[in-house]
Amino acid sequence: MAKAKKQEKPEGRHEMTGIQRLGLRVSEMINHPVAQIQRWVTIHRLDADGDREWEEVIGLLNETEGIDMTLNDDESVTLKWEASAAEDRPVEVFEPVEEPAPF
Repeated sequence: MAKAKKQEKPEGRHEMTGIQRLGLRVSEMINHPVAQIQRWVTIHRLDADGDREWEEVIGLLNETEGIDMTLNDDESVTLKWEASAAEDRPVEVFEPVEEPAPF
């Protein structure tokens, strides 16, 4: 009978900390195309989010210039922001010039 090999973590694999997971989730929510169009997002605290991690990430967001934060009754947080100068510039529309068919 063969012995079961002990499962080892692959070399170089790095487990994410709680604050890294929360920061990544919040970043993805803020950068989501819908959030970027509407310029607001509501972040809900998950059961997996620890007190220390939640407070640290919310504290960093609160200190970020250009973000308005609203603490909601259900313990979620709504972030709102204004368009940056780069987002306000007019969109250039390229209109191709119609050329007569070569035949």
